[in-house]
Amino acid sequence: MVAVSSVFCIGAHAQDVVQQVDTASAPKSITLEQALQIALSENASVKVADMEIERTGYARKGTYASLFPQIDGNASYQRTIEKQVMYMDFDMGGGASGGSSEGSGSAAGGSSAATNGGGIEVGRWNTWSAGITASMPLVNAQLWKSLKISDQDVELAVEAARSSRLEMVNQVKQAYFACLLAKEAFEVYKSVYENALENYKLTEMKYNAKRASELELTRAKTTLANAIPDVYNAESSVILSLWQLKAVMGVDLDENIDVAETLENYADSMLGDLAASGDSLSLENNSTMRQLAIQAEQLANTIKLQQYANIPTLSLAFSYNFNAMTNDFNFSEYRWSPYSYVGVTLSIPIFAGGQRSSAIKQAKVQAAELNVQRADTERQLRISIRQNLNQMETAMKSYGASQTALESAQKAYDITAKSYEVGSSTLTDLNDAQLALTQSQLAVSQAIYDFVIAKSSLESVVGADFIDPEGNVQLNNTYDNE
Repeated sequence: MVAVSSVFCIGAHAQDVVQQVDTASAPKSITLEQALQIALSENASVKVADMEIERTGYARKGTYASLFPQIDGNASYQRTIEKQVMYMDFDMGGGASGGSSEGSGSAAGGSSAATNGGGIEVGRWNTWSAGITASMPLVNAQLWKSLKISDQDVELAVEAARSSRLEMVNQVKQAYFACLLAKEAFEVYKSVYENALENYKLTEMKYNAKRASELELTRAKTTLANAIPDVYNAESSVILSLWQLKAVMGVDLDENIDVAETLENYADSMLGDLAASGDSLSLENNSTMRQLAIQAEQLANTIKLQQYANIPTLSLAFSYNFNAMTNDFNFSEYRWSPYSYVGVTLSIPIFAGGQRSSAIKQAKVQAAELNVQRADTERQLRISIRQNLNQMETAMKSYGASQTALESAQKAYDITAKSYEVGSSTLTDLNDAQLALTQSQLAVSQAIYDFVIAKSSLESVVGADFIDPEGNVQLNNTYDNE
């Protein structure tokens, strides 16, 4: 009786596990579409990608600003330590008083000239200046081409953001389907436990009626005890898969959510999905290939940019300044002299030691490298497409075989259970039938899971999402070519 009580204690623990999962505070059930909508607004990689678009947008504006006049204000002060000395090749009359100013007379000028060997000191001790300068490019082929490259930087950032979204969608789908598989496994092991509990009760009744041996009772007790860890492990898998789903969605891990669907919801559309996916072999919308295409255009423009370095440039310049030169700091008596000019500057590249030629060759080598990379990437992506299609086809065949096996296993278990009740079958036969049924149930769920995972990977490779019917990127909406 002590052994029997211990088994019921174990069974009670397992029943508590089942009840804890079933009677937990009602979570918010979400569909796959709702999970994707939440992730599009909360996922960290999506937010970073959107910030990168904003950053490149500001960089483009900065490049376009080069077309407008650049206006700067300036102010400066200089204190002369040693004045410049000017010499004349004719006689100044002995006294060179040209340097007279505040605080200096002819005697001082003559003394200065004598000190400097007949030279004349030029300038004053304090020099003040203030004004504005402006410049504007008129003809600059390199600048114009750089504007085109900056536009492509923004385009590349938008495509990179789309790539982040595609990757996020794939991650959310896989996490969502993993939750569905974990819940299916939990239901299977829960059913195994319940069957083991019923079989134990039946065996106990037969044992008390002297229709079953103690060995059969002990084996029934062992089977029940062995079913309990599977329930705990399945429950843990459900919890972990939900955490993973919350993580990729970008929501708090304590958020009380649950998946609203089952893998069986996707079983009916498997055949149609496989037929439709067979036509999706184009890499036209693949994000990696689109990014490489943009980079190829950028490198082509970079080659032209380097070639345009040999073209003369023409720029317009304007300056307006006020200057004052004094020997004291009596600001109110300063005489400010204006100085201004406007002009054009023509710059003609002649020789730079082969620098420009080397830059052109470097850009051409980079373009050649990118072409090799594009060819290899396309080859790998086509392999991935074929692999995913093969996995979908294999999963479809496995699903059909598993369904047939499940029907047979369920029928065999029902027959064996009835036979065991009347004593025509042994507990070993019943356990074997239960094992076959469990394997068949898990195989059906696994086949559906393998199919939807391969389909999700295929959709990510093809890149049908976030593209409108005209082929333009729409980051706020998803479009499916199915």
